[in-house]
Amino acid sequence: MAPGKLITIEGIDGAGKTTLALGLHAALRSQGADAILLREPGGVRDAERIRELVKDPSARIGARAEALLYAAARAQLVEEALRPMLGAGRLVLLDRFVDSSLAYQGAGRELGVEAVQAINDFATGGLAPDRTILLRIDPATGRSRSQERAKPLDRLELAGEDFFARVAAGYDRLASCEPERFRTIDASRDRAAVLAAAVAAIEDLV
Repeated sequence: MAPGKLITIEGIDGAGKTTLALGLHAALRSQGADAILLREPGGVRDAERIRELVKDPSARIGARAEALLYAAARAQLVEEALRPMLGAGRLVLLDRFVDSSLAYQGAGRELGVEAVQAINDFATGGLAPDRTILLRIDPATGRSRSQERAKPLDRLELAGEDFFARVAAGYDRLASCEPERFRTIDASRDRAAVLAAAVAAIEDLV
């Protein structure tokens, strides 16, 4: 059986990752692809429990502990779901993966991309996406979108403007270093245009 494909969606808060993930999953299924949609942190029970902790706005979690918690959730997801699914030849669409930690904790929390990469290499056993869609948006626009949602902001969404500027710059650096893996899409466009661009970005893998 041919190995499956791992497609990840990345971007700062408010870029529209979840909306795109749902639309792209529906589009893939309509084409007959054996696609499954998962999210990070989470995707499996124990990783979802870690998600509740790291998202809790009342939690006081240091930067290093934050990075390790995300890596722990990721390790569980990889072992319990990603590797079995990919081994079974499935196409996995994942809302965030290692690049989120590199951008948020490595750049945003200023822990260093190399240090965060090291703990995530251990957590994932070196598993890497076949394609990464980066939704690029101005940090101020992303923050405005997040604040317009009905639900309360989570712990990370409450971080300051300088933090999100560093995260956005971190994503740009990651994309420039791996142009063969990343496909960057202007997330300020309307939903239909973003979805069409995403479908085109992965058509060679489907």
